[in-house]
Amino acid sequence: MSPERIALIEAFKKQSEGLEKKFEARTHKSDWVMPYRLFRPDAAGKMPLLVYLHGSGGLGDDNLKQLGLGNIFGTRVWLLPQNQKSFPCYVLVPQTDRGWARYDLSQQTEGPPKVLSGLGDGSRLALEIIDALRHEFAQSAQSIDERRIYVTGQSMGGAGVWNIVTNRPRFFAAAVPCCGSVSADDGAGAIETPLWNFHGDSDKTVPVSVSRDRIAARRKAGGRPLYTEYPGVDHNVWEWAFTEPALVKWMFSQRRG
Repeated sequence: MSPERIALIEAFKKQSEGLEKKFEARTHKSDWVMPYRLFRPDAAGKMPLLVYLHGSGGLGDDNLKQLGLGNIFGTRVWLLPQNQKSFPCYVLVPQTDRGWARYDLSQQTEGPPKVLSGLGDGSRLALEIIDALRHEFAQSAQSIDERRIYVTGQSMGGAGVWNIVTNRPRFFAAAVPCCGSVSADDGAGAIETPLWNFHGDSDKTVPVSVSRDRIAARRKAGGRPLYTEYPGVDHNVWEWAFTEPALVKWMFSQRRG
């Protein structure tokens, strides 16, 4: 909570204003329609693809909310001019209306739905979009580097990161979940995937114990995740995580295989 750290967050808000306009609106048709936004880099060669899974504030099908509210940090940081200059990349921001991890939505009950094991419907369609984009740009001057596909997300989207990595092992070059909510994924899956997890120890929405337990399970299984826990930070940990000075360079230094 130092003045210097808060200044980084405020500077990001100013520097990133308007970057959401650089995303083009698209849709993917499967067993239902998933809207998504895509940013294309102004560079040539094999480009990384970064996938961002929004939190519950982005739920819907308007193809807008996943870029707003707290999602501005995780969607815009990669588009900052200095980051695109050093690390040009595609950025994919799909939007789900039913979450990313797998939930039992058949029962209408009070409180959060029951979590189930296996790949969530939202994550499944996100993977379909990734595969479609790999095919679409395969012969272009901006092809997608299959060794550099990354995934990040926050809260509900953080649970999605754990879910999608666990159920598609050896696919992502790195994963960055922020304050991931509860899912059936205990953190011990796909331990070969480099992972950096963030959580605030004063989170009143998703207890910090959820991340602590996943990280402990991952380390026990032989994984070597990075874990940053911010003292005094509530659920909006993404403001700190996505302005963490080392994050962007760390992410793009990872290569699958």
